[in-house]
Amino acid sequence: MSGKVKPAAAVGGQAVIEGVMMRGKRHWALACRRPDGEISLHSESLNPISDRYRFFKWPVVRGVGALWESLSLGIRALSMSANESLEEEDTEIGRKEMAVSLFIGIVMAIGLFVVLPLVAVGSIRDIFPATWVFVLAEGILRIFILILYIVAISRIKQLRRVFEYHGAEHKTIHALEDGLKLTPENISRFSPVHPRCGTSFLLVVMVIAIVVFSFVGTSPVWWLIASRLIGIPIIVGLGYEVIKYAGKHMHSRVMMTVMLPGLLLQKLTTREPDLPQIEVAIKALEGVVALEPVEVELSGKPDVEVMA
Repeated sequence: MSGKVKPAAAVGGQAVIEGVMMRGKRHWALACRRPDGEISLHSESLNPISDRYRFFKWPVVRGVGALWESLSLGIRALSMSANESLEEEDTEIGRKEMAVSLFIGIVMAIGLFVVLPLVAVGSIRDIFPATWVFVLAEGILRIFILILYIVAISRIKQLRRVFEYHGAEHKTIHALEDGLKLTPENISRFSPVHPRCGTSFLLVVMVIAIVVFSFVGTSPVWWLIASRLIGIPIIVGLGYEVIKYAGKHMHSRVMMTVMLPGLLLQKLTTREPDLPQIEVAIKALEGVVALEPVEVELSGKPDVEVMA
């Protein structure tokens, strides 16, 4: 790509093992650094759930569909990147292993971010003068656990590499949105944080949860846990709308002030990448841009549908 480029609509991505996955509205691409130093590239078309079921175009509902698609695609990309990074060609991580890992991860997430805060705060709920104070304490504890969790996993060497690729992904998308030539030198000057990041989304969801669950009440315990699980789709949908709006107003000081806590949290999930890592992100993004139609002029606002 040379000179100024027009940004493709709705480009997002995900850092994986020694690589980056980028996706547009109808295509995605995965670039990985193989053990021999070469960069592999795999790209495919997408069949968005909103094209198959029109109600997934509705506000709030579309957020649930977008999250499902992101999780499904992210798991597949993660599995493929894990296989690419293996030095033994006859060793492969299959779908069964990934499914088991996903199930364990979901159970742990529910226990850590739903059950634990409820049990901890619920054990002293008699001291809270009102429901909203109880829910506020629960929400603050949930956010505190999230921060501790991110800090803990950031100490794992392999995950620090993933965080560096996360930064490379964001920087590359920033360059595309600014219409710059995609070179490591141009991209390296951008910030590794992005308003549409999934990390910001998590924080937004947790804040919205405080508001929504303040209407639920404080007992019994089984109802508290059930309400949190039942309410996940609603909260996810609302959180998606906030992130979508922020992505369209990245130059608004008011919006960026509102999103500041999420951007600060990204300091924990992103790291400054080196130039070889940025090269991988460029490869993935070029794999999508080559297949996606250019739908947005530089002076227009991108129709943001995916998270960076």
